[in-house]
Amino acid sequence: MAGDTQQDTAVAVSASVQQLVTVYLKGLAMGAADSVPGVSGGTIAFITGIYERLITAITRLDPTAVFLLAGVHRREGRRRFYDRLLEMDVPFLLALGLGVVSAIVTVSRVMHAALQEAEALTFAFFFGLIAASAVVLYEHMAVDTPGRIAAAVAGFAIAFLVSGVTSGSDVAHTVPIIFVAGSIAIVAMILPGVSGAFFLVLFGQYEYLTGVLTSFVDGVLAVVVGDRAIGSLADAATTVFTFGLGAILGLFTIAHLIRWALDNYRVATLSFLVSLMVGALRLPVERVLDTDPTLAAGSVLPIVLAVAIGGGVVLLLDYFTDDLAY
Repeated sequence: MAGDTQQDTAVAVSASVQQLVTVYLKGLAMGAADSVPGVSGGTIAFITGIYERLITAITRLDPTAVFLLAGVHRREGRRRFYDRLLEMDVPFLLALGLGVVSAIVTVSRVMHAALQEAEALTFAFFFGLIAASAVVLYEHMAVDTPGRIAAAVAGFAIAFLVSGVTSGSDVAHTVPIIFVAGSIAIVAMILPGVSGAFFLVLFGQYEYLTGVLTSFVDGVLAVVVGDRAIGSLADAATTVFTFGLGAILGLFTIAHLIRWALDNYRVATLSFLVSLMVGALRLPVERVLDTDPTLAAGSVLPIVLAVAIGGGVVLLLDYFTDDLAY
């Protein structure tokens, strides 16, 4: 009997590990999607069947659970704390979050390099992603009431004005702005159709933050192998920490607000969010024109091709997920 019990326990542990690995892989897909403006990690969550579980787990998070740590020196206290973590589905969130972070670190490095080496083509690619996402999402809603129309107009106007301000190279990267960017980007990550990276582009922080994250990761690796002192990471670490703190605040506050708005004014809220995307198209257009003001014949074709590739990615994603309800 004891042998059977041990075998059953081993099987259960193995199944649990396999489930967490699967969740990690889904997190990789979400993080890769949200690292690119216009592609939604929330849509990937829908595709992989974890969206409702994700939203439920986030809204169940309770910071007061940390007080249970005071009793972990006793067996009963450890059991109570462990059960609370399971109740909040924390193992799921940790595995998913680790996958998301792993992908963001990798993909953001690629995107930062692309912006440095081919800025016009990269922003043309972003234009295709964002434009196609907006078209696809408008097909899933009816903007046919005064309230919805007003929400759409407001979203477009706000994004158009903000993207005009942030299209230049003199955008501030102060701690408060980074904090707010983190709060909003993390919320966008869990919304179907709207990309967290899109909001970073809208606020003029995308290129800066991908560069900081790349420098931070390189710096940590250099410290590990002894090539740099840990003090050299101070600036990059401050930015990463500030963004992360903003993201945590967003999960505990703004996510609940947007969830309420979606539950009570779903179409109007989505109309506002999607129209933000349309208004923000001003930014990639201006960045392309800033890089190549004349748009000579030799540069037009690659730019058009980059737009087509970006749009094609979103349209293919929509084709294979046509039955999803936003």
